[in-house]
Amino acid sequence: MGGDRERNEGGQFEPEYTDEEVIEAVAENEPAGTTEVADELGIARQSADYRLRRLLDDDRISKKKVGNSLVWSVDE
Repeated sequence: MGGDRERNEGGQFEPEYTDEEVIEAVAENEPAGTTEVADELGIARQSADYRLRRLLDDDRISKKKVGNSLVWSVDE
């Protein structure tokens, strides 16, 4: 999986999916759980969580606590 992925100038792997693809996965499952987004993209839950939190920091998505879980939604 990781052997053919591109690396950036700092030597880190480039994301497999664009921010727009992650946002689209949220929109398709809204309100989306982290596992739903991970499953939609075919990536590990931890990877999805990392990407979702970065998008949250950039004010591109929002989160809400429902019970013991976080759900994500696209900001309009």
